[in-house]
Order: sequence, then structure tokens, then C-alpha cells
Amino acid sequence: MSQQHSAAPAPTSTTATVAGHRDWWRDAVIYQVYPRSFADSNGDGMGDLEGVRTRLPYLRDLGVDAVWLSPFYASPQADAGYDVADYRAVDPVFGSLLDADALIRDAHALGLRIIVDLVPNHSSDQHEWFKRALAEGPGSPSRDRYHFRPGKGAAGELPPNDWESIFGGPAWTRVTEPDGTPGEWYLHLFAPEQPDFNWEHPAVGDEFRSILRFWLDMGVDGFRIDVAHGMVKAEGLPDLGSHEQLKLLGNDVMPFFDQDGVHDIYRQWRLILDEYSGERIFVAEAWTPTVERTANYVRPDELHQAFNFQYLGTHWDAEELRTVIDRTLDAMRPVGAPATWVLSNHDVTRHATRFANPPGLGTQIRLAGDRALGLRRARAASLLMLALPGSAYVYQGEELGLPDVVDLPDEVRQDPAYFRGAGQDGFRDGCRVPIPWTRTGSSYGFGDGGSWLPQPAGWGELSVEAQTGEPGSTLELYRTALAVRRARPDLGAGDAVEWLRAPEGVVAFRRGEFVCVANTTGESVAVPAHGRVLLASGEVTEADGEAKVPADTTVWWSRA
Repeated sequence: MSQQHSAAPAPTSTTATVAGHRDWWRDAVIYQVYPRSFADSNGDGMGDLEGVRTRLPYLRDLGVDAVWLSPFYASPQADAGYDVADYRAVDPVFGSLLDADALIRDAHALGLRIIVDLVPNHSSDQHEWFKRALAEGPGSPSRDRYHFRPGKGAAGELPPNDWESIFGGPAWTRVTEPDGTPGEWYLHLFAPEQPDFNWEHPAVGDEFRSILRFWLDMGVDGFRIDVAHGMVKAEGLPDLGSHEQLKLLGNDVMPFFDQDGVHDIYRQWRLILDEYSGERIFVAEAWTPTVERTANYVRPDELHQAFNFQYLGTHWDAEELRTVIDRTLDAMRPVGAPATWVLSNHDVTRHATRFANPPGLGTQIRLAGDRALGLRRARAASLLMLALPGSAYVYQGEELGLPDVVDLPDEVRQDPAYFRGAGQDGFRDGCRVPIPWTRTGSSYGFGDGGSWLPQPAGWGELSVEAQTGEPGSTLELYRTALAVRRARPDLGAGDAVEWLRAPEGVVAFRRGEFVCVANTTGESVAVPAHGRVLLASGEVTEADGEAKVPADTTVWWSRA
């Protein structure tokens, strides 16, 4: 008989308040919303908080547990909101604090939790602290809140050290002093509009503890910490001695990243979080050389989760997948933290496009590849991810099977990294194109006034409207997978898998009465039928106790 996923259960019309089981975050599915690209409520072409609020029932019905919102704070938007001018205000492009309050309340009424982004490594150059530091000049107490240093060379014309910006070029910018003369330099590991805070200064720590309380009092359920491996710099800001530093990121402990001092900060923050009821959480965006060092961030008295970037960067290859799964579970088990699994986010090429291309091209590429192959692998990879123990992250639009938009004209690009000669490729705009809700209409239902990045022709056929109720659609695959995951305690929970013998190129494991088999090869394979098929990313045929699993397909079985 032929087996394929069935339609999702009908959405419930009842609302619920956030309560849930204890340690909800250990097996949660968390959905990332990039607000400017999710839904536009006022027709200005830019997504906003009210747009997100109106689409919360969709997320409830999709079956996720929590929503993580990328930054919506007051910002000049030099880096899409990751340059914050006021951590206690909403940027007018996204709405107001009243909109944020309404969104949190509505989400809770629907049984959804809200996680907001926090950007503690750096501020905007338009932050009041930084503007005051510039105005008050060298030696002022305000400058001590950032990393200001005199330059090297006879006239201070050279940067204080050899650190390079993640976005390319020196990590230092020289300022013009109030008297009009060339003066000190300030550190910015990202864009010049993003000066790094000096976390050795007590005022910085005091300010962020206050910011935490502000949003916790408003009712947020947690924080995703941007550049959680940053903040603390090695004493003396020593030279790195290399001029290709970007190639070292993620491979070595750098004097500006993953310094041990960050953990003291998080222990202080955890004390604050634990004062609040409702099991609020911290999630670390921590790029570290190894998953073992990532585990340092989720020790019992620090953060709750850390993104698993090693998994995100793994190719669609059975041996590689088994290795990173084992290493992740082995690293997290001693500290009692759940593993996390993620395939896409707002900074990398969508996995439907990454998997459409040959391995080895990295996580930022500008090649469409084989679209059919990429979608087939993406669906299979998503089912594999959702079968693993721990928490899973879904980036908006991946449930629609969206590819990256790889042919955006240069003149519409807005990624700041794109405009710098050296550094990141600057192709992040491709994963940030507003998502389609309807088959037709202005911006395919995103809003009534177009979209801030152009959407490709054919976007409507990938829309929520086009895929809803459509057997075999990627949206219905996700809906069904999340419903099954929620209904079965042996999915998500725990900290181990039992590997099963399988043909080369096949990942197979058991978790209680549940079995997952993922065929990463380009050919069909025969495996034992492990019971009743719960779900499959492609068409599976069974006969005489054997199952034929097509190329690039994942199957879920129940032995009960």
C-alpha cells in the first residue's frame, strides 16, 4: 500500500491561556518571526507588530509553542533593527508599546509564548549614551561605556588593534572630536553604526538588568540573546595577528568572542529571570568553535537553550548528521540542557535552497540550484529535525517550502554586509523577502502597499492560501508533523536516540515506540517496515514487511 502524510486535524476555535507542562522549553517548537517580512497591517510595505498580532491564530493552528520576534526596538535600521537606539521603545515602523502589549496578551490567550530579541553586545550610534560620549569628548565618563581608544601611529591615524569587523573592514572607526580634530577610535565588531558596549563598566550591566525587568514586567516569556558569545573582550584588546579573521570565526576562541567572562553576566541575569513566574527562558545565539563550548552557555545557573549552529551547517548526509546529533546530545547531557535543532533563520540561505546545491558552498549562497531537489530534501530534513529530542526552531516561511530569492537586483538590496567590500557575502536579503499569504493581491496578502523587498513571480502558488488543505503540500506536512509531535510524548522529550542498523546513506533511530528513518541518498532504499506509518515527506510503499523509501525522504513510524 502507498503511505503519505494525511491532512492536519481541524484547527480548534477555542482559546487557551499560557500554562502548559513544566519545563515547556525542553521540547518546544519555536517559530521565528522576522517582523518586517511577516505581515503588514497599514500598507506601508513594511511588516509590523499589528500584522503579527492578526496572524497569531495561524501560528496557533500551525501547532508551534512559542514565537520569537526579531528586533522591533527603536532603531535607525542600519542593520535591520540590530542597531538599537532605545531598548524600551518600539520603532514607529513596527508600531508602539501598546501594539507590543496587545500582541503579548493575544498570544497568551491563544496559548502561545512570546520571546523577544535582546541585543546586548552593541547599541546604535544614535543611542543617547553614544551621542553623549561623542559630545563630551576624550576622558569623559560616558566614553567608558563603550570601547574608545587612542589610535596608533605618529598622529593616532591607525586603529588601536588589528581586529576586523564581521561585516568587513576594520572593527574601529575614528571620530571627529567636538573641536573638529581627528580623535579617538571606537570599537564595532559589526557595522560602524553599531558601537560595542564596554561590559567592564558597571553602568552597562545595571542598564541591561533594568531592560530585562521592563520586558518581563510587560509579560514576555523569554529573550533570544543576540551575539551571546560577545560582550566581553580579552583584557588589553590584544592583536589577533591575522588578516583573514572571518575564516577563523567558529573555529577558534577569539579575543572578542566566547570569552569566559560572559558567563558571569548570564548568572546574574538568570537570578532576575527566576524571580518571575511562568518559566521564562533565555536562548543564546552563541557562535562557538565546538558544540562542547556551546554547552557552557546552558549550564543550570545560566541560559536555557543555545542555537545549534553546528547542526544548521551540516550537509544532507547521513554520516555527518549522525555525528553532529551524537555530539550535540553528548555535549548537552552533562549540563542537563536540551539540545536545539534549527535549519534556517534570518541570517542564512533557506535550507530549501542550500540543499538544492552541492555541499561545500556555505550557508550564504546565491545559486538557485535544483529547486525540486532542494524542496524534497528540505521536507525530509524538517521531519528529521522534528523527530529529534529537544527543542526545534522554525523560521517563518519554511513551513511553506519557500526558497531563497537569489535574483534580487542589486539596487533593491538592503543587507548592510552587501555594501562592504570584504566580509560577509551580504546575501541575507534573499531569506528576508516577505512571505506570501494569498495567491493573488498586493504582495500576495502581505499587505496592501507592496513589500519592502520585491517578491518573485509565482510566490502566490507557495502561499498559505494555496497550500491550506492541499494534500501533499509542505504546509500540511508541517501542520501534521507538529500535531503528531504534540500528541506523542516520545517526540521531543529525552536526551538520546537509539540508532538502528540501516543501509548506507540512511539515518534510522528509535525513541520509545517511535521510529524515524531518513534516506539522504539519491536512490530509493528498502528498509524494514517499523509499524504503522505516521507521516512521510514523500510516498512510501510497503509490502511483505518491507518499506521502499524514496530518495531524500523521511518516514515516521509507530510501533504501537
